[in-house]
Amino acid sequence: MTLYLDTAIGCIPITGDNNAVTNAFAGWFLGWAIGVSGGLALLLIVFSGFQIMTASGDPQKLQSGRELLTSAISGLILIIFSIFLLRLIGVQILNIPGLS
Repeated sequence: MTLYLDTAIGCIPITGDNNAVTNAFAGWFLGWAIGVSGGLALLLIVFSGFQIMTASGDPQKLQSGRELLTSAISGLILIIFSIFLLRLIGVQILNIPGLS
């Protein structure tokens, strides 16, 4: 039987024994963190595009927008690779049930 704990950031799954609680919480937390970080990267990409479009030929503003865009895309690539490694190591190699 799965129970849920209502918190300010959503419902956290809770099950019977300690090992299952830890696995369910880890899976929930990692999914939540990846979603928030991906959304933040998307917002930074949009904001950097706005900065580049409104630079009005100012090289310093244009460079700032380019650096922010590069950083946001690099962060998004890092998130994608971390998801891949988490699935590969956590689910396929170690068979952690809460991460699938």
